[in-house]
Amino acid sequence: MTHAMLKGSNVPLEATTVRAVLRWTPGQGVPDVDASALLLGPDGRVRSDEDFVFYNQPRHPSGKVWRLGKKRVAEGLTDTIQTDLPGVEPSVGRILLVASADGVPFEHVPALRILLYDAVSPDAEALAHFDIKPETGAETALICGELYRRGDGWKFRALGEGYSNGLKGLATDFGISVDESEPMEEPSASMPLPPEQPTSVPTQPAYGYPQPAYTQQPPQQSGYGYPPPAPIPVATIPNTDFRLPPQGPQFIGR
Repeated sequence: MTHAMLKGSNVPLEATTVRAVLRWTPGQGVPDVDASALLLGPDGRVRSDEDFVFYNQPRHPSGKVWRLGKKRVAEGLTDTIQTDLPGVEPSVGRILLVASADGVPFEHVPALRILLYDAVSPDAEALAHFDIKPETGAETALICGELYRRGDGWKFRALGEGYSNGLKGLATDFGISVDESEPMEEPSASMPLPPEQPTSVPTQPAYGYPQPAYTQQPPQQSGYGYPPPAPIPVATIPNTDFRLPPQGPQFIGR
């Protein structure tokens, strides 16, 4: 049975490989939404810029956290992060699951939801889902939830913490060094949609949501403590010069 989660609630995860699926309803004036993940060390910050999995760095060097990309499903559009939990390095205690729509506030993104699936059972219903409601509507990046260690296992916590300065501001607050010499290019306010095509959608379970089918097969593989929404000065990670490229639609497998 799918757990319908409230902000701040958590559920234990028995699945070993988890798909975190961001889903929203597209339309005129709706921005493109991107899923990303930050792997945090014991101090609550990334260990290096490689701990940032996003649209231009879609796979962590460990091979245990990666971005599957965007899909059109019956309920809208999705972008997905997959994690092989047993393989995550012991020094990583939390994995933040992030949604970003730089340049356009999330008040313009209808029906934003994060769903967790057991990737080993592709036809199973969702393990949990959380409907994300921005607190002010002005947020352009959101921490939707986190995967975190608890004892020998993992849990998922629903969050919905927002940033008004986009993915760049969020990443900086968790230790990513962003080159300030080149500002990020903002995406267009309206996202071009791929043409409608016949799609085979699995039958919806009685108490859950069908999991999007992916044609790409990846290789085998507490507490809150978040910084405030406003950006704060952080120490630059030595010997790094990390740049966030222009954000935009990256549809695959149309």
